[in-house]
Amino acid sequence: APQCAPTLSPSPPIHLLPPHSPITVAQELTLAAKVRADFPILHQEVNGHPLVYLDNAATSQKPRAVLEALQNYYQLDNANVHRGVHNLSARATESYEGARDKVAAFVKATSRDEIVFTRNASEAINLVAYAWGMTTLQPGDEIILSVMEHHSNLVPWQFVAQRTGAVLKFVGLTADRSFDLDQYRDLVNDKTRLVAVNHVSNTLGCINPVDAIIEIAHRHGARVLIDGCQSAPHMALDLPAMGCDWFVASGHKMCAPTGIGFLYGKLDLLEAMPPFMGGGEMIADVFLDHSTYAELPHKFEAGTPAIAEAIALGAAVDYLSAIGMENIAAYEHELTAYLYQQMQTIPEVTLYGPLPEADGSGRAALVTFTVEGVHAQDLSTLLDQSGIAIRSGHHCTQPLHRILGVDSTARASLYFYNTKAEIDSFVAALKDTIEFFKGVFDDED
Repeated sequence: APQCAPTLSPSPPIHLLPPHSPITVAQELTLAAKVRADFPILHQEVNGHPLVYLDNAATSQKPRAVLEALQNYYQLDNANVHRGVHNLSARATESYEGARDKVAAFVKATSRDEIVFTRNASEAINLVAYAWGMTTLQPGDEIILSVMEHHSNLVPWQFVAQRTGAVLKFVGLTADRSFDLDQYRDLVNDKTRLVAVNHVSNTLGCINPVDAIIEIAHRHGARVLIDGCQSAPHMALDLPAMGCDWFVASGHKMCAPTGIGFLYGKLDLLEAMPPFMGGGEMIADVFLDHSTYAELPHKFEAGTPAIAEAIALGAAVDYLSAIGMENIAAYEHELTAYLYQQMQTIPEVTLYGPLPEADGSGRAALVTFTVEGVHAQDLSTLLDQSGIAIRSGHHCTQPLHRILGVDSTARASLYFYNTKAEIDSFVAALKDTIEFFKGVFDDED
């Protein structure tokens, strides 16, 4: 039976190596081996096995530097920001606004005022949907999405279309199940007012051609929002060079806590957009019958913000930047190539999304798959008994799963603290699980 609580190792090793893996600690002098000691949660057993955490597309684990940033704020600086002149408030404000500077530098924003803190990427998308979409779009205007969008980048635009009379159009998939750029070219026209697409699909793992998507949209006068939840944690970003009008990300997928995300927006667009929510912090002057609003970015940050979470997001950005996003991407390419090599040795497995290049580049470090005759939920449950944490379900992409012809898939997703040894553990456990189900079916026959 599953344990109610994990068993913590008294002295966490840098590297957990299942006994059946052919890779030795000496061989694996990788980025992961250097950083794993920074992640306390990884050094535990689940159901009597070393934890192998392969659910990073859902949420990432947190290094000590981030955990300490949270603790330090509450132990030393706990006070509301912006409103107080006392020392604690001043320190909290400095750290909170300092985190904004760090995020701005991380995405190479031209101004710190282009960064708005939100609870998550979903709130950031809704901010644009309500503050821009609801006030700008008219009947007959067209919004282009793709069929691979996360529900967070689909449902808000359904709201906008229902209330404004705008029309939703969708880009389909190519034969290898990636973004159909040719169809997109045919869809964009002078009625297109917005293109909202993900940078990286959380299900298919494809890296979408955002440079071309943005250039084509702008040629027709349309705005572009990029959902960067699966790209910000894994690759270097230069948003002004990319040229998008808005970009959103969630902190919890990039080593920060839950409850914090950010919206990047071009300064002129953010200045023209009305506030999303009313309350404290977002005002300049309040009268009984009207109010005036604060300057950017505070116009969009009503109420007491997620202070500790924002500070910890800044610590996460520091941590990722110290490693180097280029180094993270290069190591994840290596892991991706190895993961796909191993998965392709299992005949019962069907993989979804484009294959990586030989060096592992060209797609995200995740694999979404089904096993013939086995429901993804059952598969995930049995893998958990071996300490392997993967995701099962529709991954908030129900329309995409209908197109793929499956109601549920399994997904193993990697981050820079994962190892080839963990991939070996996952693949070995997957093969054992498949054999188990074969035995069950044989007994039923």
